[in-house]
Amino acid sequence: MKLIVVTAPTFFVEEDQILTALFEEGLDILHLRKPETPAMYSERLLTLIPKKYHKRIVTHEHFYLQEEFGLMGIHLNARNAHEPDDYSGNLSCTCTSLQDLKNKKHFYDYMFLSPVFDAVTNPNLKSPFRKEELRLAKKQKVIDNKVMAYGGITLETIQEVKELGFGGAVVMGDLWTRFDTHNDRDYLEIIRHFKQLKKKID
Repeated sequence: MKLIVVTAPTFFVEEDQILTALFEEGLDILHLRKPETPAMYSERLLTLIPKKYHKRIVTHEHFYLQEEFGLMGIHLNARNAHEPDDYSGNLSCTCTSLQDLKNKKHFYDYMFLSPVFDAVTNPNLKSPFRKEELRLAKKQKVIDNKVMAYGGITLETIQEVKELGFGGAVVMGDLWTRFDTHNDRDYLEIIRHFKQLKKKID
């Protein structure tokens, strides 16, 4: 099972160091998601991350970055719903229903299903999925190794992700709430937590 991390939505000073450390600890894929931010900041961040990790990074915005930096691929969502006409690389997307997942399955390299659990950082974002529904989707092979569980992924829920047959777990809020971008300089807590998540998945 893969462990995927989605970046915090805003940029901060220690970010390149933290992301590099996560790769060093075995991060499978990083999703660079910075809604409504200028491309130059993403470019700068990518130049600070060692080139050897670029092939494990997927971008949600500014799709030209994929070719310019040799990134793994691009990710489509409600904000950026279409790939460039001439694009032929790795393609992923976010699905918010099992029907959506069924419809898109054959067109993408992998998909996020979201939110599988109630969101960590947004109390208003509740999961619409019942456990019985997800178990049936696994049985019917709608959920398989191409489908990544997103939303509410924590140390407590990651075991369930495994049991439900997902191909990976996508972590965001549970990781970034452990670092105060305004006051913290020491990011050991994030690395420690990531290692615990990785251990649960392996």
